[in-house]
Amino acid sequence: MPVPDPIALTQALLRFDTINPPGAEEPCARHAGALLEAAGFHTRYHGFGTGRASLVATLGGDPDLPPICFTGHLDVVPLGARAWTHDPFAGELADGRLYGRGSSDMKCGVAAFVTAAVALAPRLARSPGVTIVLTAGEETGCEGAFDLVRTPGALGRAGAIIVAEPTGNHPLVGHKGALWLHACTSGVTAHGSTPHLGDNAVCKAARAISRLEAFRFAAPPHPVMGAATLNVGTVRGGLNINSVPDHAVIGVDMRTVPTQAHGELRADLARALGPDTRLDTVLDLAPVYTDPEAEWVQRVFDLMTPHLGERPRPRIDTAFTDAAALTPAFGGPPTLILGPGEMLLAHQTDEYCVVERVRTAVAAFTDIMRDWCGL
Repeated sequence: MPVPDPIALTQALLRFDTINPPGAEEPCARHAGALLEAAGFHTRYHGFGTGRASLVATLGGDPDLPPICFTGHLDVVPLGARAWTHDPFAGELADGRLYGRGSSDMKCGVAAFVTAAVALAPRLARSPGVTIVLTAGEETGCEGAFDLVRTPGALGRAGAIIVAEPTGNHPLVGHKGALWLHACTSGVTAHGSTPHLGDNAVCKAARAISRLEAFRFAAPPHPVMGAATLNVGTVRGGLNINSVPDHAVIGVDMRTVPTQAHGELRADLARALGPDTRLDTVLDLAPVYTDPEAEWVQRVFDLMTPHLGERPRPRIDTAFTDAAALTPAFGGPPTLILGPGEMLLAHQTDEYCVVERVRTAVAAFTDIMRDWCGL
């Protein structure tokens, strides 16, 4: 089986339009899966709605040491309102950059670990092995990963996890959690000319927003992750200008750290907002964190040092990843976020990845696979 060129493979993956919604990840998953299957991997596709699928591919096995898992998502976010100067689905190369929606987030990372896995495939069969998990629906709350978690026997085992999200090839030891809530207020509708006959839900929402702005987290900051954050992302209320609104909804995005459980945090926020505001949970993803002093983490730091020109230091990602679903499902193995994409370019117009970093990632992933599997 010839080893794919990681840049050509990234281009091929970019040419599949996997904007979510609707996703349509299955053809992209099958393209990557065909390469893995031809190299000897056992592939299983798990449908996730019309035209959508996640892929789990495995090769090798050892009763004493579980495989190492590499994971990435295939869906991408919409293009946005700004015009692109490069075709977002052509995989154009210019000045050492590869342009396209999903180039950094995170099809270049997927291409890098698929390339490494195919190259090592002839030696993996008699080792602990490698599991590849390609997911649908990550951008809308890790839906594909949670679908795999709910499917009996879909995932198997993993002794360590690499999530190839964009980090500029710097290994990150975790990510913040995400607790998304709708803060809802209710009232009584009335004609806009007689507001005293109604009960204005938008005014209640305005008071709630002031309380949200003043809210302070009770738990201390985490020594690596820092402090939790709160953002008011959306406000919706009222149907027409000449009526008293009887319903309003505030979208609250909290990024959390391991020093406070989500249940406690939600209760604190409910007390701060008072009885006029109801909280509905939209998304509840716990933080993911691996002790930087863990043996495998230190080993990966050693392996990455020559690729980076310096020894990594413990850092985390502020955005969530599929590790929020997969790490607990695999029993809490050490997890690192490590990929060649550019963190600041995720979701941006004219998104690109740096060609040289993709090739560096292939070499680094190869080293990590070899080290885990004793090759």
